[in-house]
Formats: sequence, C-alpha cells, structure tokens
Amino acid sequence: MRQLEAIIFDVDGTLADTEEVHRQAFNQAFKEFELDWNWTPTLYEELLSISGGRERITYYGADLLDEFRSREKFEHYVLEMHQVKSRIYAEMLDDGEVPLRPGVERLLNEIRDSGLSLAIATSSTFTNLKTLLDRNLPQDWMSWFSAIATCDTVSKKKPSPAVYNSALGILKLDPAHAVAVEDTINGCVAATSAGLTTIITTHFFTRHHHFPNASLVVDSLGEGDQPFKVISGDADEHELVDVALLEHLVEQQNELDIPETEDGVRIAIA
Repeated sequence: MRQLEAIIFDVDGTLADTEEVHRQAFNQAFKEFELDWNWTPTLYEELLSISGGRERITYYGADLLDEFRSREKFEHYVLEMHQVKSRIYAEMLDDGEVPLRPGVERLLNEIRDSGLSLAIATSSTFTNLKTLLDRNLPQDWMSWFSAIATCDTVSKKKPSPAVYNSALGILKLDPAHAVAVEDTINGCVAATSAGLTTIITTHFFTRHHHFPNASLVVDSLGEGDQPFKVISGDADEHELVDVALLEHLVEQQNELDIPETEDGVRIAIA
C-alpha cells in the first residue's frame, strides 16, 4: 500500500471562497425576520469559531430565548431562519459566480489521474455543497468522490473529528494514509484529532489565525504562475500543492508518528 491513499476536502472556504457569500446571506435573512442584526466581516471572523450556521445563529441570538415559551420554539425559529438563509445563499450562487479557489480544480483532476481517492468532510449541508459544485464542476462530479460526509449524515460538527471519522469509515482507510485540506481552526482541530495529516489554505477570514498541528499552512493551493505563499510548515520547495507534495507531507508525518525504543531507534511498522 502506498502511504497516501486519499485526500479529504472541507468545502466552505476551502474549495471556494464562500464565507463572504454566507455572511451576506445571513444578513439578508435577518432583515427578512425584521432583526437589526448585522454581521460585519470582523464579527463574522469571530463567529467562524462556531461550526454550523444554525449554531452561529443560536449563539448570537441567545438573548432572544426569553421571548419564546420554550427552548423548542426558539430552536424552531432558528431553524426557519437558517432555512431562509440557505435559500438566499443558493439564490446568490445562481445570481453571481462563486468560483473555486485557485488550484482546486487542478488538484482534483491531478488526484483523480493519480488513482488516489477523493472525499469530502464538511459541517455544511449536502444541499449547499451540491449548489456550489453543480455550478463549478462537470455534471458527474459526485462520481469523483468515494465518500461524502456532511452535517446531514453526521450530527457532531467540527471541531469534533466525527465527520472525518465518518469519511474514513466509508473509505475503510487508516488516517495515516490520508490528507485533510482545511481552512479554519475548527477544521484543523477536527482533522488532526482524527489522526490526519492536515494542510490549511487560509483566506480573508482566517488569514491571521494560528493552526496547531497542521503540517503545512499556505494562502492557496497555487495555480500556474500564482504560487502559494507558505505561512508555516515545510513545502519541500514546492510552489503548488500537488500529489507529490501531499505524499511528502504524509511520509513526513508518518515518520514523526513512528515510535522509538529507549535508545532512540525507530520501530518499523508494516
């Protein structure tokens, strides 16, 4: 077995710069519900520490709970608001192009050509995922992925490793043979907690964050004459995230994970 067998991608912020579209959709939904809330870019960056749109609304709107006769009615209100937000988000994708981030389609095609498996692990809904990829990839894109785990199939959201464990279970793969591609601290914690070698591609909302235990942090996957900028980690002189770099990162991580004897001799693991 080769050391690298699969690459598991997050979606929002990783495959495409969707977070600003999500922010605007939230604000439009708040207006429809006659709320004076306004999630500025600075505030939204803070709220990204909470995985899931419903969870962000619940956290931010906690003061509204007293206006409802029960927690259940408040949660139903939040659910309705999030459904409106999801509708607005889909309409915004239809009305304006939200392209994949630089290097994403290139890397997806390279992975497919190499015979490695592709998977998705996201705290977003399958509907949002499908809306995005239907507009950016060929019609048969679902056949590209051997596993798709979303918040529709896994209830615990990142930073829980549950969605990554689910994807690995579908792939029937040990985490030592896979790489996760993420963009947020919660995503990083989820992936590394699942035992995955993790690469981070930052964007506007996460560019100042620190990503503990990530093997590599870059500002993009890199495309053509637009090489990525290394923020932390060793890119082994690569300028694009490609299969060769991912293989290097997995090998490097697995070497670190090999136990040693008291004499400092590494124990070979088949």
